Amino acid sequence: MTSEPSPIRRKKLADQVEERILAFIRDKRLKPGDTLPSERELMAQYQVGRPAIREAMQNLQRMGVAEIKHGERPRVAEPSFDMMAAQMALTMRHLLSNNATTMEHLKEARATFETQMARIAATRSRPGDIVNLKHILVLQTNNQDDPHRFMELDANFHAAIAAISGNPIFASLSQALFEWLAQFHIEMVQRQGLEKLTLAEHEAILRAIEARDADLAAQEMADHLNRANTLYHQDNLTG
Repeated sequence: MTSEPSPIRRKKLADQVEERILAFIRDKRLKPGDTLPSERELMAQYQVGRPAIREAMQNLQRMGVAEIKHGERPRVAEPSFDMMAAQMALTMRHLLSNNATTMEHLKEARATFETQMARIAATRSRPGDIVNLKHILVLQTNNQDDPHRFMELDANFHAAIAAISGNPIFASLSQALFEWLAQFHIEMVQRQGLEKLTLAEHEAILRAIEARDADLAAQEMADHLNRANTLYHQDNLTG
């Protein structure tokens, strides 16, 4: 038995314009800051109306490819790892909302990633990195009564560890992983009443990084994240 063939659907005009502009950027080897054709020029060149051009440019802006400012010609945008993480967040939001197993995958990915970041930090950290981590911990200690600020500094601590690697993608991913968990399961990254425990675990991670003990740093990070995962599961079972 054969299934009914699916009809071939035409691409939206805006999608075709988007592809043409991307090809233009590639063929002309345009770099960040280079100007793109104006809206009027694109309408004349592709023989389409203003709505299709605007939709295409807005899509390119969301992708982080184009930069649009009122009263100016559009430009090729500066690449941004944070923008990349933001785009991934849209897909992650959909997955976390509609697939129960995705949360388990995300927790596993974060634990593996953060443990490796701590290991790398212990081998690559410089005095300035240690000073920065200690500064974040002081701020956390001083903001134990402000849950929002405490959680924000928690994310900063993990992102700062990832940044020690020297790889900006790692720093952006660390921030993104934390924010995804905070958005959908805030109890995974913030538990009121356990601020002192969180600080003690952060201090243990920092001591291991400062001592340049990669194995211990990785273990302290793993223990820190596994504790959060265990408490989360306990809450779900009792709830």
